[in-house]
Amino acid sequence: MSHRPGPVLQAKVLTVSDGVIYGTRQDKSGTALTEALVSHGFDVIEATATEDGVESVAAAMTEMSDGFTGLIVSTGGTGFTDRDLTPEGTRAVIDREAPGLAEAMRLVNPLGRLSRGIAGTRGTTLILNTPGSPKGCVECLEAVVDILPHALRLLAGSPTDH
Repeated sequence: MSHRPGPVLQAKVLTVSDGVIYGTRQDKSGTALTEALVSHGFDVIEATATEDGVESVAAAMTEMSDGFTGLIVSTGGTGFTDRDLTPEGTRAVIDREAPGLAEAMRLVNPLGRLSRGIAGTRGTTLILNTPGSPKGCVECLEAVVDILPHALRLLAGSPTDH
């Protein structure tokens, strides 16, 4: 019996950071997420940044998810400062929340309890919010990466083993 690899899983990374947009910070988290996704077999076809804010996040996620079947992982804007509005921007565009994914990501580290990040779907796109630190965003991705191929197959309407 030969093993047939599944379709290549596509991903996009969105860094939400005023500092990155205005050139005062390097995008270490976006780079770390891209490297982690590639190491798990994802083809990262886009990595971009947007400024903090409900409207900017919602616009970026809408553009990134239109006609896209795959995963979008955001980094940044999930904390408690006035500009941390990634969950609100994400909630404005998703069709359905996936609270189990967000809960699993929060459990990976005690600081995860401070993350307000959400997860959900928009059409055939799965969207995950992760924290803005390189270590935190990768830890959160690692907490759920094992089930992401199955979730993405379900969203794409592909046959699954269940």
